[in-house]
Amino acid sequence: MVDIVEPIVARRSPRYRFWLDRSGVLGAVFVAPAILYVLLLVGGPFLLAVYYSISAYTIYDPSWQFVGLANFRQIVQNPAFLEALENTFLFTFASQLLGLILGKFGALLLLRPFPGRKLVRALIILPWAVPIALASVAWQWMFDSLYSVINWTLIALGIIDRAQAPNWLGNPHLAMLCVIVVNAWRFFPFAIVIFLAGITSVPQDVIDAATVDGAGFWRRNYQIIMPMILPIVAIGLIFGIVFTFTDLSVVYLLTNGGPVGATSVLGFQGFQVGIVSGDVSHGAAISLFMLPVLFIVVVAMLRFIRRRDI
Repeated sequence: MVDIVEPIVARRSPRYRFWLDRSGVLGAVFVAPAILYVLLLVGGPFLLAVYYSISAYTIYDPSWQFVGLANFRQIVQNPAFLEALENTFLFTFASQLLGLILGKFGALLLLRPFPGRKLVRALIILPWAVPIALASVAWQWMFDSLYSVINWTLIALGIIDRAQAPNWLGNPHLAMLCVIVVNAWRFFPFAIVIFLAGITSVPQDVIDAATVDGAGFWRRNYQIIMPMILPIVAIGLIFGIVFTFTDLSVVYLLTNGGPVGATSVLGFQGFQVGIVSGDVSHGAAISLFMLPVLFIVVVAMLRFIRRRDI
């Protein structure tokens, strides 16, 4: 008998596949809402701010007269703007440095087992999660000139006399210190999360080998762990710098830029000039001045990260 072998016909795929089955098309569909959001709610106002900044537009004289870079020249020559720019750098980098220090030690404490550690990890997120308007009420009470719980504690401990109790929000230097402390208090839970993620990602074999070689606690942390997690910390620091440099909520709610402009930052001054005073063109110019500064800082930090071995 002769076996009849049926020919095996390869099953052909359809000539035209459904367009959503294509990875390129499906990816574009998923990314499109995010791109549309950025274009409408970020790109549109940004272009409008650029247009305002090169015009003479105010709410009292809505003129679209083109003035070029005159608004930028005028704000740079304004001593109040220069003071706000200096305050912004001090407020941003001092609060980020303090937040990183608190975050590093907080992460090291939370890595150690102790009773109630899970509860503490949950509570430590509260400064980051609590609305800043609600937190500012508590901080204003703590810094109040008459009812400051800080002053009453220092007086009770005999550290200061009642007549020497500091006026936290009335003294220019102390007011800047207060807004820095409050912003660092807001930032350090985020820093704790960054450090916890970085430290737990370090292989345990590396730490054990360093311990066997005689490396102590400080040497393991600052010569082995920190260089390995530095790119992760730098990414978190970039977000912190960008958010703090453009933020006005702490200053607006706690000191309102006072006393005598000692705590005024660029975001607050842009709001005061452009919205409160109605000088939209100069307010837009002040706000846009933050863009090149942040761009330089972010690019410098990203170049630093690229040079590190991740």
